[in-house]
Amino acid sequence: MKIMSINAGSSSLKFSLFNMDTDEVLASGLFERIGIDGSCYTIKNSEFKIKEEVELKDHSDAVKILLDKLIELKIISSYDEIDGVGHRIVHGGDKYTKSVVVTDEVVDDIIKFSDFAPLHNPAHAICIKAFREVLPNTPMVTVFDTAFHQTMEKYNYLYAVPYEWYEKYNVRKYGAHGTSHKYIAKKISEVLGRDDLRIISCHLGQGGSITAIKDGKCIDTTMGFTPLAGIVMGTRSGDIDPSIIPYVMEKAGMSAGEVVTALNKKSGLLGISGVSSDSRDIEEGIKEGNERCRLAQDMFIDSVVRFIGEYYLELGGCDVITFTAGIGENSSATRKEIIDKLAVLGIKIDEEANKTRGEVAKISADDSTSLVYVVPTNEELMIAMETRDLIK
Repeated sequence: MKIMSINAGSSSLKFSLFNMDTDEVLASGLFERIGIDGSCYTIKNSEFKIKEEVELKDHSDAVKILLDKLIELKIISSYDEIDGVGHRIVHGGDKYTKSVVVTDEVVDDIIKFSDFAPLHNPAHAICIKAFREVLPNTPMVTVFDTAFHQTMEKYNYLYAVPYEWYEKYNVRKYGAHGTSHKYIAKKISEVLGRDDLRIISCHLGQGGSITAIKDGKCIDTTMGFTPLAGIVMGTRSGDIDPSIIPYVMEKAGMSAGEVVTALNKKSGLLGISGVSSDSRDIEEGIKEGNERCRLAQDMFIDSVVRFIGEYYLELGGCDVITFTAGIGENSSATRKEIIDKLAVLGIKIDEEANKTRGEVAKISADDSTSLVYVVPTNEELMIAMETRDLIK
């Protein structure tokens, strides 16, 4: 069975084609600058990589070229070999608690929820329509980033604001990175041979979130009404006192939108360090004695540790802490700083094992009260798995 995972942006289309009998990636790639001058695409697998400039007027062009190239490259022999297409959708509101087969109603709902993800949902809907046009008889599935978090209790997903804001305007915590957290929970359960785990999943990258998982279900998560909430991130502030917004509006003569943009794109590691939003650059700055890089790292570490402590109590203990995504999978220094601050809970790191990168590995010491694992995430494979299970 061949399943394609799709992640569409307003001017991009990222794909992976899987052989679901073996979980092998047959091909992957990216179509960029769709509808913009200089558009191009990259397609690669273990044997080749091609990159070409080509006019892409819209997502339909990208879809047709993608499928025709897969035939030309002999990855598939015809469109009929694509058994299903899974689409990553950033926001499904509180209506979608699991992945679903695409219907006209689902597409309409994705557009309706665009207020919550204005940069993503409209592009997802456009891309789904493009694939349905080219592959009208191929079953398609939507996999919602917000779905995994819909098992939270009301007291965890509501804010202590006027209740009518929730009733009238759907103001609540939705979370994000749900597909990644779900994959991590599934993978670590397979590794440990247990489904009854209390997991604190740390997805640490340019964007970051931490999720408390019990018996495979989300109990709580750090991102909120939007992905701006929670821990310090690459360019996002994470949690702040909301009174800062009108204060800065008045003092700096900025609009609410301008302040929120600054909180999303000019804050976090970038805002504090003044150097970069990239954790690798922050670590280099620390080595060179840059005090603001050290401050940015300290604030990032503290925000992560604070939520791990909160979720440790909320779960009534923790069987395993997992690290994933760009920073979580690759920065041994960051992982060590986080775990060292958890020593009061008896959680300890094995410094030699912590040198691991890019593979599933236990990095906690033998006498640690909780296991600690690095688990590379694979959202594309999770999308393909969800698609396969639904279309079977």
